[in-house]
Amino acid sequence: MRDGAVELGSPQVLAEAPALAGVLVDAVAGGASLGFLAPLTHEAATAWWRARAAAVANGRQAVWVARRGGEVVGTAVLTLAQAENGRHRAEVGKLAVRRDARGGGVGRSLLRAVEEGAASRGVALLVLDTETGSPAEGLYRSAGWAEVGTIPGFAADPTGELRSTTVFYKAL
Repeated sequence: MRDGAVELGSPQVLAEAPALAGVLVDAVAGGASLGFLAPLTHEAATAWWRARAAAVANGRQAVWVARRGGEVVGTAVLTLAQAENGRHRAEVGKLAVRRDARGGGVGRSLLRAVEEGAASRGVALLVLDTETGSPAEGLYRSAGWAEVGTIPGFAADPTGELRSTTVFYKAL
């Protein structure tokens, strides 16, 4: 298995679910707002990733993984819009990097891979949201994403406290 960001097929998502779960558990334990409350168990995170395999198989989602030294250190999910009038767009989510791998370009590599994968599928517009004030905001801005605005009290962080989210988009 090579290092860097690579897209996984459905069977690979199933096989790699425990390693993908490790990234998600670490990110949530570190305070990342990824849709889960702390403490996130490895079992629950593994089940969440296994459910992604079906979405990958039916073409509704795509999953990328980043490796360092053959070890999974980052993840990202692309969710393709299903509405007839929105098939030109997709949402980026679960872009997470293990805390011990941050600051080395893993997030940027994943984001670039997702953007390229989206473009290869004919996607012309990407959207995402991230917790306002999080380090991820800087990544998205530096990668050419445009800020739409903030929504107060949008989602609970891992401790249960309501936080604002910042919405971004990027035309491909």
